[in-house]
Amino acid sequence: MASRFSKSTVVTVPNYHDGSTVTAFPLSASAATASAINNDSDFTSVPHHRDSEFAAENSSSTTTTTMAYYLPHTSFFKGLHHDAFELELPKGPSDSDLVSKWRPKDKIKTRFVALVLCLNIGVDPPDVIKISPCARMECWIDPFSMAPQKALELIGNSLTSQYERWQPKARYKCQLDPTLEAVKKLCTTCRSFAKSERVLFHYNGHGVPYPTPNGKIWVYNKTYKAYVPLPLNDLDSWLKTPTIYVFDCSAAGKIVNSFIELHEGSASNSTSSPRDCIMLAACEAHETLPQTVEFPADVLTSCLTTPIKMALRWFCTRSLFRDSFDYSLMEKIPGLTNDRKTLLGELNWIFTAVTDTIAWNVLPHDLFQRLFRQDLLVASLFRNFLLADRIMRSANCTPVSHPTLPPTHQHHIWDAWDMAAELCLSQLPSLVEDPNAKFQPSTFFTDQLTAFEVWLDHGSEHKKPPEQLPIILQVLLSHCHRFRALVLLGRFLDMGPWAVDLALSVGIFPCVLKLLQTTTPELRQILVFIWTKFLALDKSFQVDLVKDRGHIYFMKFLDSLEAYPEQRAMAAFVLAVIVDGHRGGQEACIQDGLSHVCLKHLESSSANDSQTEPLFLQWLCLCLGKLWEEFPEGKLIGLQGHATSIVAPLLSDPHPKVRASAVFALGTLIDVGFDSCRRVGDEECDDDKIRAEVSIVRSLLSVASDGSPLVRAEVAVALARFAFGHKKHLKSIASAYWKSQTDSLINSLPSSSNIKDTDGGYPKQSQHMAHDGIVSPQIGPLSVGSDNSKVIHDGRVSSSCPIASSGIVHGSLSDNLAHHSNVEILNDGFGNGVINNFGPKTLDNALHSQCVLSICTLAKDSSPRVANLGRRVLSIIGVEQEVAKPSNPFGVQTSEATVFRSLARSTSWFDINGGGHMPLTFRTPPVSRPRSSYIAEMRRVCSLEFRPHLMTSPDTGLAHPHLGSGGASGTYDHSFLPQSSIYNWSCRHFSKPILTAPDDSEEVFAIREERENFALEHIVKCQHSAVSRLTNPIAKWDIKGTQTVLLQPFSPIVVAADENECIRIWNHEEATLLNSFDNHDFPDKGISKLCLVNELDDSLLLAASSDGNIRVWKDYSLRGKQKLVTAFSSIHGHKPGVRSLNAVVDWQQQCGYLYASGEMSSIMLWDLDKEQLVNTIPSLSECNVSALAASQVHGGQFAAGFIDGSVRLYDARTPEMLVCGLRPHTERVGKVMGIGFQPGLDPGKLVSASQAGDIQFLDIRNHSSAYLTIEAHRGSLTALAVHRHAPIIASGSAKQLIKVFSLEGDQLGTIRYYPTLMAQKIGSVSCLNFHPYQLLLAAGAPDACVCIYSDDNANAK
Repeated sequence: MASRFSKSTVVTVPNYHDGSTVTAFPLSASAATASAINNDSDFTSVPHHRDSEFAAENSSSTTTTTMAYYLPHTSFFKGLHHDAFELELPKGPSDSDLVSKWRPKDKIKTRFVALVLCLNIGVDPPDVIKISPCARMECWIDPFSMAPQKALELIGNSLTSQYERWQPKARYKCQLDPTLEAVKKLCTTCRSFAKSERVLFHYNGHGVPYPTPNGKIWVYNKTYKAYVPLPLNDLDSWLKTPTIYVFDCSAAGKIVNSFIELHEGSASNSTSSPRDCIMLAACEAHETLPQTVEFPADVLTSCLTTPIKMALRWFCTRSLFRDSFDYSLMEKIPGLTNDRKTLLGELNWIFTAVTDTIAWNVLPHDLFQRLFRQDLLVASLFRNFLLADRIMRSANCTPVSHPTLPPTHQHHIWDAWDMAAELCLSQLPSLVEDPNAKFQPSTFFTDQLTAFEVWLDHGSEHKKPPEQLPIILQVLLSHCHRFRALVLLGRFLDMGPWAVDLALSVGIFPCVLKLLQTTTPELRQILVFIWTKFLALDKSFQVDLVKDRGHIYFMKFLDSLEAYPEQRAMAAFVLAVIVDGHRGGQEACIQDGLSHVCLKHLESSSANDSQTEPLFLQWLCLCLGKLWEEFPEGKLIGLQGHATSIVAPLLSDPHPKVRASAVFALGTLIDVGFDSCRRVGDEECDDDKIRAEVSIVRSLLSVASDGSPLVRAEVAVALARFAFGHKKHLKSIASAYWKSQTDSLINSLPSSSNIKDTDGGYPKQSQHMAHDGIVSPQIGPLSVGSDNSKVIHDGRVSSSCPIASSGIVHGSLSDNLAHHSNVEILNDGFGNGVINNFGPKTLDNALHSQCVLSICTLAKDSSPRVANLGRRVLSIIGVEQEVAKPSNPFGVQTSEATVFRSLARSTSWFDINGGGHMPLTFRTPPVSRPRSSYIAEMRRVCSLEFRPHLMTSPDTGLAHPHLGSGGASGTYDHSFLPQSSIYNWSCRHFSKPILTAPDDSEEVFAIREERENFALEHIVKCQHSAVSRLTNPIAKWDIKGTQTVLLQPFSPIVVAADENECIRIWNHEEATLLNSFDNHDFPDKGISKLCLVNELDDSLLLAASSDGNIRVWKDYSLRGKQKLVTAFSSIHGHKPGVRSLNAVVDWQQQCGYLYASGEMSSIMLWDLDKEQLVNTIPSLSECNVSALAASQVHGGQFAAGFIDGSVRLYDARTPEMLVCGLRPHTERVGKVMGIGFQPGLDPGKLVSASQAGDIQFLDIRNHSSAYLTIEAHRGSLTALAVHRHAPIIASGSAKQLIKVFSLEGDQLGTIRYYPTLMAQKIGSVSCLNFHPYQLLLAAGAPDACVCIYSDDNANAK
């Protein structure tokens, strides 16, 4: 792929999903391609080559390409949210984390500079002995070259101008040879003017005695005939704080030590905050200033105020130039210090970068922030102080500072400065001689960027941080290297939060913020990437961005069609963080048209789905949701922009995060307080808003049964907002249903044929409310609507409602139910001032009915987190649920739910399915009169699992005792509502490395390669194996109620599940139990299938329950550490009146398809990559499916066996789906107990076994009959297993018998029960399963044990 960044290097990194390579973003500008590395939903299926597969089967030699068809090349459930969706609530960008940590809390400026010079030129202090010749220069002026007074004034003016270069905005005041009173006046004036800002006090004591042992400094009396001591406590009281002192005199360390003692003593006696006092001193307490003529007399002052000149002179005396260089040329260096394109400006730029780098690498980061980022003048002085430390130590003099700095004079980066200084001195004569000559720029910054790039190639969090980070900051200040520096900075930030922390500690934030004002096109993509990494960790940037109108930069990038969608997704992310919980950001973005921009691109993306990046769609939705969240003006603009019709189509997007984000965006448009305007005569209600809300909720209901718990959780959160605003209406519907339901169960008995109307405002007891609800032992029979067509005649209930058999299909009710429930609720005439004569249109009542049903669905969701959200929504509308949980670890129910189910099974009044969607319909009661105790039991059962709230609200007159009040209208705090998590989950994508593969990618590659080699080697062995017997038991566990068993392919692990859905994992070689856990806590138990997902990688365990619920587990073999990856209901729209779904399920790794069926007339096809139902395939049979088998070689192909003995082969890739239908079991018709594809690449050869005991070998090319029949068992066959690669099958019977056959029909072995003491005991065989790559057979029996059998020949070998 060509680079999308000009003048940049292309770097490729491996894609750990498919082994290909992608181009890394900052160097190639392809954020999309690079982000595909960590994109948790972009997986591609293996292409199907049917023709080559048929040819490969007929080939005499097995090639590598042919063998590759046996191995799946896809992985699933790799998203970040799959790791811990059920375990934790994700955290998004923090309000005050990294940025606030490094943001200067108190930006202080030095407002006043007091210069005190005690020189007394011509008079040496009595305790000073000077050498001859000695240092004489003061501020680069020879005081003995002119009159003393003139020299003193000139030195004072020169020192002032030197300081002004570093802080031109400060006020300067100089006192020359002052008295004590003059110093006091100067100090008090400084503090009065500076107020709370910093004051700099510079003291030059070269003309006075050394400081006293207690730190007193000297000034003069009025006649200059005596030295007057100045106590430090007086000086400190005059200047107060914050202050910075510079003491340029011998034994200056005494002053620093005394100041420290003074401050420590005052701090111990005071509770106030410590004083902000910084000190720089020329030498230690026992040292004197250097007097050699090589240095000026004020060497510390020269280093602090003229560092370039001082550094060049010092370097020159130690280089090859020392004998030939004209030092006067140093005064003529061309250029300005603030012009980086000149020689002097470049030298100053390099010096700043070097000293910043040294300081950042040796100082604690908080101290670095205080000294080098808080105050401009302080930062300059400390940079120059590092130079003073280097120079003065060469003269055996050690500068002192407070806070104390570690030694820096030998830091290796000084060598880079020396190189720059040498280059400058080498060309300085020619530049001075010819003013038009161009100087040769230093390679310092280029070399340092290269060093940083090398570190990026080999560095990590666990290695020493890159010391060039401060240099990166300096480079960003100039155009010449800015692009490359930004690219490298982006790569560094992508390494993780620790890298962002380091970058912020350097002070990168203000610079990157200022860069948003640039209009350079090539910087846009990388700047967006850098801000993405910053905001993924800390959203407190949002205030600065809005203040500087930085959001405009990202809006323009988002609206740019030149950028790639994945790059624009980052801009949408940045804007989403800007408006997240920040009203100022929302107002600014709404005013600048962000809603219109996002909706425009969503609309254009919908028209061109094939070229749309899902990450872009996801963040457009999230950005809109955050823009509208709790912002009425934003919602109004969104609705006016037809947001509902634009966003709703994304609910069917193939990517679950896009669907969840669309649900979130639509949910934020629901007005939480909307219920208050739905009153009679309220003319202010906006009809458009009502219609929009109805449209939104209908759209949400369509994905209430989505395959992704992430989507269903967002639906629950959105419905909670709707329920909060409509709780009165929803509670009225629930209450009306509850009243009619409980009364009808009793009054429909023959003893209650004479029914009278009630006056309590409820529907008449003869008006039973039709419903097609969702009822389970976890949720009471709560539903909505009424049916006036159901009338009691002679004590019986006749049901003529046309919706009695209608059901929820893909999470929504049929229009029939919506229409009927609407009309009937209006006709019921509810009273109590709550629901009587509701103003809304009739469509709204049907909508409320559907909402109650969907909320009940969510409240019993297979995902615990989604179920918890659903129960919270129920509590909002006044229904509180008590979940019946098992009373023992094996799931044996002793609660009332057990009685409820047993009651349902023992009467013809009910038809309840304990799993899935459970329609409850009333049927004709028995003619005989039930006993009174039975009626009491009915009353008790009907009220179980709901407990009443306290009836405290004004509207409780309508509420049923089992319905809570839900609080008075408007009394709920919005914080009670469940919160969305999709935004926080999505933010994690950007907080993780995007440009590089994970650190463990090489290890993952190695493990997969090892397993592929193992699989291919054993496939060949299986295909050419000669099995004599498969009856040698190698492992056995006594487990009751085993329903399904599974052998892991690459480890000696067996997984078994019993009738209570307790899953146990053993190591069958070591005979140890590795883990044991319950698949779920629902009362209804029964497992249908165990499958492995991603068997070549870190495999996941897919457990399919008999009710059709699918749960996928991670780390299932680690004791107590199993994690639920995902869960969903795989069967929708089952036949009415069924008591048990008897789900049959199979998994196809090659293409990621899950096939599910049961008591229904269709087969559900789920794409687990998309976590979506992609097709409902009609079974074309009046009978139910009893067995399913998916081809593990040919993606999309599967076979189904039916209870009438018929077999059908399907191909999901073809439009007609059905390939052929056969009836092989004709002689003795029995339901198909097992079906499977024969080993090999031929997709047309099947094995089918019926309950009658016959096993049929089928070839779809011969439609007439089976080409081979085995009479394996007589009327008692219970299980069938077909080896994936070896030419063997096994069948089990209820007569304690297992038989093993070859594909030619030869019986290879028999395992039977011998009633002897040492014999192997087996029971009625409930399940059989072969090891996929070895000759091992696992068998389970409901009343005996789990056994593993191997081939005798294998043991002999």
